[in-house]
Amino acid sequence: MPLVRVDVNQGRPAEELAAISRAIHNAIVSEYEIPERDYFHIITEHPNGQIVAQDAGLGFERSSGVVMIQIFTQGGRSQVAKSSLFEAITEGLGELGVKGEDVFIGYMENSPGDWSFGFGRSQYVTGELAIPRK
Repeated sequence: MPLVRVDVNQGRPAEELAAISRAIHNAIVSEYEIPERDYFHIITEHPNGQIVAQDAGLGFERSSGVVMIQIFTQGGRSQVAKSSLFEAITEGLGELGVKGEDVFIGYMENSPGDWSFGFGRSQYVTGELAIPRK
């Protein structure tokens, strides 16, 4: 169950933000075979100038339509699986008109004990939730 943070510049309609979130979630569900209801996204809009996303020396420019994505999830997936996820996210956002160079993804892994879904308990540790398969 990934937690996904999405940062964009202000100006997109609410429907477009929802579609961006849904495209990312659909890619995660498809690639990682997680349950549909494991949907935890935070979308934040920023005034112009608050997102800096240069090309890191790759030779392209990003537009103001950049979508910055942070995925927090349990460790253990292969680099092949992660790369496949990155491609699926970029493809899904491309269908919404987001250019490939405007998709930036940061991927952070942790362990089952790093999550609490409420009540001050780590449900993966207590056994209230099964640890997701990889």
